[in-house]
Amino acid sequence: MARRPRLNLDGFHHIVNRGVARSNIYRCDEDKEKFLEILCKSCKTYRVNIHDYCLMDNHYHLLIETTSQNLSLFMRQINANYAIYFNKKYKRSGHLWQGRYKSWYIINQEYLYTLFRYIEHNPLKAKMYSKVGEYPFTLLASILNKEKDVIPCAKHSKLKKEYHHKGIQELLEQPLNKKEQQELQEEQKKKIVEEEHEFKQAKEIPLEKHFKNSSDLASRNSAILEALKDGYTQGEVARYLNVSAALVSHIFRSLND
Repeated sequence: MARRPRLNLDGFHHIVNRGVARSNIYRCDEDKEKFLEILCKSCKTYRVNIHDYCLMDNHYHLLIETTSQNLSLFMRQINANYAIYFNKKYKRSGHLWQGRYKSWYIINQEYLYTLFRYIEHNPLKAKMYSKVGEYPFTLLASILNKEKDVIPCAKHSKLKKEYHHKGIQELLEQPLNKKEQQELQEEQKKKIVEEEHEFKQAKEIPLEKHFKNSSDLASRNSAILEALKDGYTQGEVARYLNVSAALVSHIFRSLND
């Protein structure tokens, strides 16, 4: 199967990497601290911001923001330097990582906040901890730990800046339900295309096909929901139907309640 093209675009990326054969890439807390040190050095070199992270024993999640088209260079430096450290410390040779890292480009706020929840709940999903923010090697844990500073490469983190805003704490405490997990998987599969000098999700179905059989309000409203799931904005749907964006927003909320 052909590999999905790597997007080196500047902006937000969700990164996942695992140990070869799912083996542990961190054997103690010192290893995780070393990885964070290497991460921050690479962020300084390539002008990358960390917005969230979670270091599990055999894999890691990073939510980053690149300011130049240098994602591959940034990741190469992190993975190579950490592999050198790990192999030397444990007197091993060979590959540390299970193939190339996985990355997904993020283009909307809803996706971004879903990822905050997904990343921070990894230790709970693995039944290592029972409360979000307790596992020490996530960004949220470092935000909550008043005795320890947040790593320097995360000082501009969106999660750090907004954690004390109304509703954010409650949002982070909620695990993704099955529907949200499925939507996240579908989001990750969508292609990114350039339209009018902007990068957007490629739509699978033209709007006219979405609304081809919408002969009454119920079928029209269902078509609106499907079009929004396909990546169209509420404004695009409203303009196509010649209705207000407020009406489209109301229909979307009512069908998702």
